[in-house]
Amino acid sequence: HASDCCFGNVVIVHQCHAERTKDTLMDILLYLIPISLFLGSVGLGAFLFTLRTQQYDDPAGNAERILLGTWDQNPKPNPAKSSSI
Repeated sequence: HASDCCFGNVVIVHQCHAERTKDTLMDILLYLIPISLFLGSVGLGAFLFTLRTQQYDDPAGNAERILLGTWDQNPKPNPAKSSSI
C-alpha cells in the first residue's frame, strides 16, 4: 500500500524503484555516449577540413596590414556601404 510507505507528505522510495531508475539512466547513457562521440568526430572532421582547405590563411588580411608602415590616404570605397537606397 502507498499508505504503508508514507510519512506526512514524503513518500519513501522503494529500493526496487531506485534500481529501476538507475537501470533506465544507464540505458540512456548507452545511446547518448555514441551519439556524442559521433557528433564530436563530425565537428573535428569539419575543423580539419577547414584547416586543409586553408580557410584560416589570410596573408593580406587586416592582421598583417596593421603591421605595415604604409598608410592609404585615399582608401577605396566599400561597395556594400556606398550603395544608395
